[in-house]
Amino acid sequence: QVQLVESGGGLVQAGGSLRLSCAASGRAFNRYAMGWFRQAPGKEREFVAAIRSGGSTYYADSVKGRFTISRDVAKNTVYLEMNSLKPEDTAVYYCAADRYGSVEYEKGEEYEYWGQGTQVTVSS
Repeated sequence: QVQLVESGGGLVQAGGSLRLSCAASGRAFNRYAMGWFRQAPGKEREFVAAIRSGGSTYYADSVKGRFTISRDVAKNTVYLEMNSLKPEDTAVYYCAADRYGSVEYEKGEEYEYWGQGTQVTVSS
């Protein structure tokens, strides 16, 4: 069993930065693929970024070049560094863990464990 707890959300002006953290409990965390998803009001959940156990990273086109996903195995934590934020980045951001490292990393249904979410609001 893996428990995920996100933190770091908040209110920021357009062009600003935030760093989200996702602290994971449970053994073998370093073997899991990890992902970040977001859901804006009235919209479907969408993929943001993912990182495999080997360190490969993947990004949605909408955040490529602005967001960076990373992991600290010693701290059992995954980060999402968000720069040049835009009002359209406003959403609840969720961290997720995938035991099997699916190649379909952008699909939420491939992840077995989810955090409770953290709100990110970008003002114009």
